[in-house]
Amino acid sequence: MIRATIENINVYEGQVVTLSGWLYNKRSSGKIIFLQIRDGSGFIQGVVVKKEVSEAVFETCKSLPQESSFHVTGMVQRDERSALGYELLVREVEVVCRAEEGYPISLKEHGTDFLMDYRHLWMRTPRQHAILRIRDEINLGLREFFHEEGFVLVEPPIITPASCEGTTELFEIDYFGENAYLSQTGQLYAEAAAMAFGKVYSFGPTFRAEKSKTRKHLNEFWMIEPEMAFVDFEGNLKVQEEMVSYVIKRVLQRRRRELELLGRDVTALEKIEPPFPRITYTEAVEMLKNAGFEFEWGDDFGAPHETHIADQYEKPVFITHFPTSMKAFYMQPDPTNPEVILGADLIAPEGYGEIIGGSQRIHDLELLLEKLRAENLPEEVYQWYIELRKFGSVPHSGFGLGLERTVAWICGIDHIRQTIPFARTLNRVYP
Repeated sequence: MIRATIENINVYEGQVVTLSGWLYNKRSSGKIIFLQIRDGSGFIQGVVVKKEVSEAVFETCKSLPQESSFHVTGMVQRDERSALGYELLVREVEVVCRAEEGYPISLKEHGTDFLMDYRHLWMRTPRQHAILRIRDEINLGLREFFHEEGFVLVEPPIITPASCEGTTELFEIDYFGENAYLSQTGQLYAEAAAMAFGKVYSFGPTFRAEKSKTRKHLNEFWMIEPEMAFVDFEGNLKVQEEMVSYVIKRVLQRRRRELELLGRDVTALEKIEPPFPRITYTEAVEMLKNAGFEFEWGDDFGAPHETHIADQYEKPVFITHFPTSMKAFYMQPDPTNPEVILGADLIAPEGYGEIIGGSQRIHDLELLLEKLRAENLPEEVYQWYIELRKFGSVPHSGFGLGLERTVAWICGIDHIRQTIPFARTLNRVYP
């Protein structure tokens, strides 16, 4: 017996194989039953012809409820009408678990709130399955890019004693009688590791307690955060555009079928190659004013502003040199103009907004202390971070990429909640 997976079914054309999976759907035309089979790697149609199987097999297939699990044995044959290109001519069926009747998610239209309540089942459907397979590919591509570039993976703590971003948007927890917080970012800890290993990255969950309901926000999301010693602002941008291009090429090569299932315009993704265009924050302000937006220097960009700027380009665009007052205390001011920072946001095309934020970091001890004091941040809590500037400080840079926004952009989907297996939003902590 040959055990196969749907993803690699093309290898077995003309052979009899066994698939282990679930019944996604079925239909019948009397003497033929069409089974839609999924096995976690993909979807395939199984054809059950009454005269070619035993009566018991035919009756079993006829009566099986949706999402029953089974082993299906049959001949792999080419079928040009299928998106997969193959189908399975069923010979035997061995039921593992006969599902109950009344599966909650039918093939009719359901509201998003209903589907999110059944997220544990919704992810079984072809569209959600494709999104999460692409997420997996992006995840792996990011890790491989940094591994190939000589970065070391480090894991910062999720429980931290203070804010990393200097905001009040924190989830506070009781840590054995002391106040602690769920981490907003692993960046400060990655900076410490960069002073030990030169080039590092962290990849893990981060938490923001902002009460946002937009389609671009989650309260728990994943970030990849590289930090690089002896790398300046320009070098930082170069790594970002090379990383994004690398990941997109990988997804196009390995998950094109899933992109097509989602209806994604892959020609737009094929244009994403370095270098990416750049404009300064000041230039972006002028662009918005010329387009009729009411916007002043020092204002923060909202979704309409980012979308208008992105629409002027076919590739992601860097917006650089933001006002110092808008950004976190650790960002290096531009020596030629201390009112702006040596940092940038990377704005994705097609209205997906910021996917990366990064900067050169302050490496001068006195300047860092000045920034901490200006924002009334407690020096004792940041003492370990301050010590990085006392012992072998060097110019260094880093950035953070939000995984879910990146998945949404590459997949071309409307809402970020579909890009993570179980979304945590302002009004959702179930399932």
